Amino acid sequence: MMLSRIERKFGDQWSVLMDRIRAALWRLRGAELGAKTPGGIGLQVRRPWRLTTGSRVQFEHAVFVKIADEGAEVRFGSEVFLGFGAELDISHRLWIGNHVLIAPGCFITDHSHRHAVDGTIADQGCEMASVHIGNDVWLGAHAVILAGVTIGDGAIVGANAVVTTDVEPKAIVAGVPARVIGRRS
Repeated sequence: MMLSRIERKFGDQWSVLMDRIRAALWRLRGAELGAKTPGGIGLQVRRPWRLTTGSRVQFEHAVFVKIADEGAEVRFGSEVFLGFGAELDISHRLWIGNHVLIAPGCFITDHSHRHAVDGTIADQGCEMASVHIGNDVWLGAHAVILAGVTIGDGAIVGANAVVTTDVEPKAIVAGVPARVIGRRS
């Protein structure tokens, strides 16, 4: 009973304090986090020294930033939101602009396995191509963004879409594979 009263009175302040402590720990591990960038519960970052963010980037709980190669680069602009369970699997380069909303469960990768028939897939390595996400972009829940894709400023990617090719600025795309279904006006 007493704990619930304390939680009601101080819960928000406690959450902010814990987010700031987690962010400070990521900075100690080498991440370059902008001002007012909290670290959500369960945030995982492999090779945090390869991560740079602008200010007010929000990582919700259970976000996984897998920077798979020492030479990889992951850069976020300011005011980027990554929803619960979003996963970034980066071997080369991911650049995300300002004011980007990445809904829960999204997956972004910049590499793909080679798959020639004369060897096992696991032995053939990967092909890498940078992913660029412009400013004011919204990725709907569980969207998948594949290697080499550029998403233009102001674009919207529908929930569960699989983006395999570039998306023009202000386009609205959906489906598997994603195709243009409208434009922001």
